Amino acid sequence: MEDAARVRGIELSVYRASKPEEIIPAIDAAQASGAQALNVLASPLVYANRDLIRERMGTLRLPAIYQWPEIAEDGGLAAYGPRITEVVRLSARQLAKILRGAKPGDIPVEQPTQFELVVNLKTAKELGLTIPLSILARANEVIE
Repeated sequence: MEDAARVRGIELSVYRASKPEEIIPAIDAAQASGAQALNVLASPLVYANRDLIRERMGTLRLPAIYQWPEIAEDGGLAAYGPRITEVVRLSARQLAKILRGAKPGDIPVEQPTQFELVVNLKTAKELGLTIPLSILARANEVIE
C-alpha cells in the first residue's frame, strides 16, 4: 500500500490499533494530522468494533473505505473486498480438513475470489460528498 501511494504521489500515514481502546485515539490522531480520508483495513478487531469506528468517522465527518462490504451496508461510506461470510466459509472448510486428519502444511492456501464494491449514498450525503458516476457504475451495490 505504501509503494502504491508513493507511485501516485499520495501521502500515506499509518495509524495502528491492536486493542479496542486504541481505535478512537488512532482515528483522532489521523484526523489531527490532516487526514482527509481513511482506509480501514480488514481485521477481526476492526470487524468486532465496526459500529464504534463508523460512529467516530461520522462524528468527525471523515470519509472511510472499508474492506468488508457488510460495513458499508451497515452505514459505512464505501467498502471493497470479500464478504466476511465467504472468508469464514473458507476458514471453516480448512478447519474441517484438519479435523479429518489433514496436516495443516498439506492444505493449500485458499483466498476469496469474489470482491464487491458497495457504496452507501446515504452516508455520502451525510458527509456532504458526491460519489462520481464512474464509481457508482462499477459498484456491485449502491445503497440509497
